Amino acid sequence: MITTGGQLAAKYVIHTVGPIYRGGENNEAETLASCHRESIRLADQYAIESLAFPAISTGAYAYPVPEAAAVAVSATVEELASAKHMTSVRFVLFDVATLRAYTRAAEKLELSNIASSFRIEKASA
Repeated sequence: MITTGGQLAAKYVIHTVGPIYRGGENNEAETLASCHRESIRLADQYAIESLAFPAISTGAYAYPVPEAAAVAVSATVEELASAKHMTSVRFVLFDVATLRAYTRAAEKLELSNIASSFRIEKASA
């Protein structure tokens, strides 16, 4: 779902609900990937050029961070390939351990040559 950003600096906010992790045998990875893909598709429909994601489902929904990072990064890069307006996606993460997991997932994907059209940028804290 998309709403206006209200008094936020963002023009829009896209709301998505990730899966509750139940051991990984209940289509959690596909559901999490869909959260990222559908958010990018929706943003692209509104001609939004940049998007920021948190580590969806890794808090109260207990999705293991390394597994969530691999799914999130892969689904994001995959969907960006078909986006018309979207040029930038950032993962805005809560702590250093989560940042490391997402960085590792991106570097692993980059090394696999599956997605050579993305660039990893690390912002300073």
